[in-house]
Amino acid sequence: MRAVLVEGFGAPARVAEVPDPSPAPHGVVVAVEATGVCRSDWHAWQGHDEDVVLPHVPGHELAGRVVAAGRDVRRWRAGDRVTTPFVTACGTCPECAAGQQQVCREQTQPGFTGWGSFAELVALDHADTNLVTLGERPAASAAALGCRVATAFRAVVDVAQVRAGETVAVHGCGGVGLSAVAVAAACGARVVASDPSPAARELAGRFGAAHVVDPAAVDVVEAVTELTGGGAHASLDAVGLAATCEASVRSLRRRGRHVQVGLLPAASGRPLVPMDRVVAFELRVLGSHGMAAHDYPRLLELVDGGAFPLAELVTRELPLADGPRALAEVGTAAAAGVTVLLPGS
Repeated sequence: MRAVLVEGFGAPARVAEVPDPSPAPHGVVVAVEATGVCRSDWHAWQGHDEDVVLPHVPGHELAGRVVAAGRDVRRWRAGDRVTTPFVTACGTCPECAAGQQQVCREQTQPGFTGWGSFAELVALDHADTNLVTLGERPAASAAALGCRVATAFRAVVDVAQVRAGETVAVHGCGGVGLSAVAVAAACGARVVASDPSPAARELAGRFGAAHVVDPAAVDVVEAVTELTGGGAHASLDAVGLAATCEASVRSLRRRGRHVQVGLLPAASGRPLVPMDRVVAFELRVLGSHGMAAHDYPRLLELVDGGAFPLAELVTRELPLADGPRALAEVGTAAAAGVTVLLPGS
């Protein structure tokens, strides 16, 4: 099969012929119809994730069709169209038994612990626990459900527990940030979105942000505090930088909730979390790590009902041959919205 192959951290990737995967007894192989290019893939390429072993195929956000199933798989067969959370959970550890597969202690992750979906085929573990049916939903937009949209949905709805009438600040308007804006707006919140990219800010307005802020032009904490009348009820760092993490915490009103969604690899610098403010304001500092497969029906109901503009999230569709270039561009934020690779094209 063809795949985007990384042979050196930070070195140019290339499209190469590599061996086809085989399914584990509990897993499946999926023919990839579409796969999103995510900032997490860029971190893996840069060597920021200790689970990544070279040579490596990135990619964890996908939609496709099952082409082979292991002998122990009961719920899925060849021909089924599916996506999966980026955490492929074991299904049996204490966390999984409690329904919290997104923090499975025995998890694997396509594109991190093993080869991923920047390829014509990808192997996925523990299919009966992790696959989500797509039906006939378009592949390009459905691919984003596996990571960024699902991550944002759970971060806003379940972790931040955003309610109608509240104010929400979203720091960073890439795929997960735009998704968080749309989900929070669908919950009835008034959203302030921050991003240095004019294109990303324009998209945030279309996705429901009441206000957009350029952090390169103004003090984002002061701006959010003024626009929300004293600070946001909930604030999300959707980028994963030291500056955006600190700004998110400082953007909160008393008893507000900060949710860390973006990864914070050590290579990007450790954030200065103002713990004195956390104590004085009785703030809640929370983490959010994807979403379990069994939670997807709530998200799909929101999308299918028209409250979330999923099709508008994908702004660029590219052939697999352009995967190395698209991966490199993540670090420069050259494109707003979500870029999707189409391995069959």
